[in-house]
Amino acid sequence: MIVIVDYNAGNLASISNMLKKIGAASVISNDLATISKATKIILPGVGAFDYGMHELKKLGLIELLNEKKDSGIPILGICLGAQLMCNKSEEGVEKGLSWIDAEVKKFPTLVDNKKFTVPHMGWDYCNLKNTNSPILQNLNNQSRFYFVHSYYIHCKVDKDILLENRYSCLFHSGFEKNNIIGVQFHPEKSHMFGKQLLQNFHLNY
Repeated sequence: MIVIVDYNAGNLASISNMLKKIGAASVISNDLATISKATKIILPGVGAFDYGMHELKKLGLIELLNEKKDSGIPILGICLGAQLMCNKSEEGVEKGLSWIDAEVKKFPTLVDNKKFTVPHMGWDYCNLKNTNSPILQNLNNQSRFYFVHSYYIHCKVDKDILLENRYSCLFHSGFEKNNIIGVQFHPEKSHMFGKQLLQNFHLNY
C-alpha cells in the first residue's frame, strides 16, 4: 500500500487520482499506525519550507518517517516534499530531514542583465543524468513535466543527481539516493510523463 502523507500542504487528491489510473492502491493519511504499515510512501507538498517542517513536527511524523526511510521502503518526495528531504532552505530557518546532502536555494531574478520571473512555472524538459534509474524507465530528454517553484534544489553529491534543468541557473530537478527519490516538478499534473514516472515508482521499487 502506498501512503500519501497528509501534513496539510498539498493537493493530495490529484496524486491519489493519478495512482488510481495506473492501478496502484493508495491511501491519504497522517495516522501513525497507517503510515507504519506503508510499503511505499509519497511525501507531497506545496508551500513554504518552514511551514512544512512545522506541520510534520506538529503531527509527530518525523520520527516515524525517519524509521520508514531507514527500513529501506521507497519514499518519493514531490515539490516541497522533495525539498524537505534536504538539509536546509534559504526560504526559512528550520532544519530539513537531511535524507540527502542538498540545499534549497532561491532562484536569482537577474542574471547577465536578463530578468527572470519567479516562480519558475510551467512545462519544462528535464535533462536525464541517470538513465539507469528505475524511476526513469520509458522516459527521456523529450519528457516534459509541470513546475511551480521559487526555490530550487542543489545536490552536493553528483551521483545523487537524477535530473537537471536550467532556468535562471542550473538546478537539480530530481535526485535519488538508495530508497529516497525526490522530484521538484508535479508528476500528478504532468499528464502522460508524470503518469509514467508514478507507474515506475509503483512497479519498479
